Amino acid sequence: MKRILAAALVVILLAGCVGSRIDWTARVGNYTYDQAVLEFGPPDKSAKLADGTIVAEWLTRRGQVLVTPQPYFIPPGGYFGPAVAYNQTYMPALYLRLTFDANGKLKAEKKFTR
Repeated sequence: MKRILAAALVVILLAGCVGSRIDWTARVGNYTYDQAVLEFGPPDKSAKLADGTIVAEWLTRRGQVLVTPQPYFIPPGGYFGPAVAYNQTYMPALYLRLTFDANGKLKAEKKFTR
C-alpha cells in the first residue's frame, strides 16, 4: 500500500512539473500583448519600434548567490579553530522577451539570462 501511495505521489508531482511549461511555438500568431500583460503583469521593460513592433521583457527569476557550507575533515586528535569552509554559486537572473507585431500578435519569444 505504501508503494502505491508513493508511486501516485511521484506521478502527481511530475504531472504538475510538466503542465507548468508553456509551448511558445503554439502561441506564435495567436497570443496577444494584452494576454501577456494579463498573465505576467506589466513588463519590466518594453519598447515600441518605428514599425509598430512591441518588444517586452519580464523578469521570471531573480539572480541570487547561493552559499552552502562545505564539509571539512578533522584528523584524529586535531583541532580546527573557527574555520569556515563554504562554496559560493551565482545563479543569474532569468528573463523572458516577447516580441509582438504591429497588430499585437506574438511574433517571437526568447529566454535569456543576465
